[in-house]
Amino acid sequence: MGWLDVDPELVKKLAKLLEETGLTEIEYQAFGRRLRVSRRQGGHGGGYGAESAPLVETKPAKAPSPLPAPAFGPGHPGAVTAPVVGTVYVAPEPSAAPFVAVGDAVKKGQTLFIIEAMKTMNPVPAPRAGKVAQILVEDATPVEYGEVLMILE
Repeated sequence: MGWLDVDPELVKKLAKLLEETGLTEIEYQAFGRRLRVSRRQGGHGGGYGAESAPLVETKPAKAPSPLPAPAFGPGHPGAVTAPVVGTVYVAPEPSAAPFVAVGDAVKKGQTLFIIEAMKTMNPVPAPRAGKVAQILVEDATPVEYGEVLMILE
């Protein structure tokens, strides 16, 4: 497969996602192929570039995080997962206190995070009452659908 085998609609959707999220690069992997779309910096008025290659070697999607590795997967009964792809925020605004902290008791339905997806703020409610055991994300970081954000006891 070469450049001509890339789905142009997928490239357009990924470029639009870059624009909406403010990211500079996004990588999509499926069916043994990898597609990376990135914004060009400077040069001739910006624009986008796309690169497609066979998926031969896997590499970490993110740099190592200073947060502890999740001890439990999404199937854990206390896992609170991201309902959408976007940017997670731990507080209602940059200067405000976080919605919750480790050790806090939460009620079912209480807002734990906000995820911004396509310029829409989506609250992430507590699926049940409990105590915050671990927070596995940092403020203003990208998250994927189903990613574990927090563990409730």
